[in-house]
Amino acid sequence: MSVRVFAPAKINLTLEVGPARADGYHPLQSAVLFAGEGDWIEAAPAEALTLKIAGPFANSLGAGDDNLVLRAARLLEQTRGANLTLEKNLPIASGIGGGSSDAAATLIALNQIWGLNRSVGDLARISASLGADVPVCVYQQSAWISGVGDVVTPMEAPGLDVVLVNPGKPLATPSVYRRFDEMKLGARFDERTPPAWRDGADAVHAIRDFGNDLEAPAVSLMPELGDLLAALRADPRVLAASLSGSGATCFAITQTGDDANAIANALRGRNRDWWVRASTLGRP
Repeated sequence: MSVRVFAPAKINLTLEVGPARADGYHPLQSAVLFAGEGDWIEAAPAEALTLKIAGPFANSLGAGDDNLVLRAARLLEQTRGANLTLEKNLPIASGIGGGSSDAAATLIALNQIWGLNRSVGDLARISASLGADVPVCVYQQSAWISGVGDVVTPMEAPGLDVVLVNPGKPLATPSVYRRFDEMKLGARFDERTPPAWRDGADAVHAIRDFGNDLEAPAVSLMPELGDLLAALRADPRVLAASLSGSGATCFAITQTGDDANAIANALRGRNRDWWVRASTLGRP
């Protein structure tokens, strides 16, 4: 018996980041929705633990012991084996939680094939040592994250049409946070309760009001992001646009799915090396 689990892209629609704490971590709060685009994890019982990577971004990722998929497997169970296949469709170091979502999907898949009967909450707690983004990816539902990203609270959010755009270059999260600190950014923010977005208008207002505090350092490291965001925001079919996570993937909320497809096709036609997808957020 094999199990195949979707590992959706994680999109930070808003992201407020405070100054670094004494331990070096940054407090944050963020509204997170999951996209219809993502990777896939397939798992089958086996005597040993193995990992094969396929898909368009397979060559960008190693299958060594430090791969998050294998780390997640060993964290869940030290003695059992499985043949794992990662179909890598999401670009690497792109701010949409690809590695974290892969790790979360691995935990979900192995929990099933190994018959461990761990609850989703148990898997989320176990996953925290793999990275602050992994617990929210275990839940795979719209959420408000706080603390250093480790506190996950479900939130109400509508389905949204979106264009996801990555300029074909990786942008390492540590580099963005380092530049964030060098620029002396990170105002102390008031902790807010999870929002309840009744419709797309609520989401758009939040994106415009709070944005992404990592946008300025990301743009300083990759200036073309500034041009991309300016172009997206100037398009009348776009309701709001911002950076997801630490980048370099940007998103644009559109009025309709047809608008998302049209914008994606135009961007893809002009930029062959870019990763561009028309997708949805917050929909099963």
